[in-house]
Amino acid sequence: MQELHDAPLAPLTTFRLGGPATRLVTATTDDEVIATVRAADEAGTPLLIIGGGSNLVIGDKGFDGTALRIATRGFALDGTALTLAAGENWSDAVARTVEAGLAGVECLAGIPGSAGATPIQNVGAYGQEVSATITEVVAYDRRAGETVTLPNEECGFSYRHSRFKEHPDRFVVLGVRFALEDADGLSAPLKYAETARALGVEAGDRVPAAVARQTVLALRAGKGMVLDPEDHDTWSAGSFFTNPILTEAEHAVFLRRVQDRLGPDTAPPAFPAGEGLVKTSAAWLIDRAGFTKGYGSGPARISTKHTLALTNRGRATTEDLLALAREVRDGVHAAFGVTLVNEPVTVGVSL
Repeated sequence: MQELHDAPLAPLTTFRLGGPATRLVTATTDDEVIATVRAADEAGTPLLIIGGGSNLVIGDKGFDGTALRIATRGFALDGTALTLAAGENWSDAVARTVEAGLAGVECLAGIPGSAGATPIQNVGAYGQEVSATITEVVAYDRRAGETVTLPNEECGFSYRHSRFKEHPDRFVVLGVRFALEDADGLSAPLKYAETARALGVEAGDRVPAAVARQTVLALRAGKGMVLDPEDHDTWSAGSFFTNPILTEAEHAVFLRRVQDRLGPDTAPPAFPAGEGLVKTSAAWLIDRAGFTKGYGSGPARISTKHTLALTNRGRATTEDLLALAREVRDGVHAAFGVTLVNEPVTVGVSL
């Protein structure tokens, strides 16, 4: 276990933003993770959990407390059952499952961050969500002071949400277990239209899992969503805003706003999101509100490849980023009456 004081946190995030932590502990075993959490809780010290840092916006003043970087390792396959330690690199783990000929997470390739973060956010992309394959999450329950194993049905999964996200100060994820599929090297049925089009197949078809993974990586790279230290479009948290979910009444009002602004024949994206709910596209809203790719003149700007990504062009501060985020959020609300919600977790700051 490594311990540093007045330690920079910006290098541990994909935004490369944020001030230092009073204390930074890097834990490489579950016992070290639990011991650090217990010590902080017993002392009443604020605690910040860091995995891959791909979903964090840390304030310029940093974090006055203990930052715990989870660097545990563990990848175990038993037939189609996969167990990952929380600190495992998620994208690398996906690649290894595809190499093993298994399906279920191949369309989640290229997502930065750690395995332990995936159930917290119910990570999803290109028609797959981790909640569809997670069987159990092993976590340290800070309230009970013990390690617990939560089956899928007790994790409270919904769109980019979970029990772990709802109660961020209670659970520290230690490991995640998945049930994958042996489909003779084929992918799970493709659910996302863009992926199917890129592959020249129909939604619902299967393709070789390795081909599906490479196609998703290419699609993500084209949007600046695969980490590249030389490409400032990837100095981001991926999608900064979640796709809004509206009630039918809210959606009707939204449609009227759209047609008043853009014309009676304009039809924004709409997807079923549960009984009486409709999901629309945050990227569409941002673009139609006038915030196009590359928008901004300061050190924080919208990605030149994708309107959902807010980026650090190399000299930004967290306040620069938040000013841009507020401008986009407020502009979308003024145009369409919809309030965008940030996907990354904010530390010491808020929108």
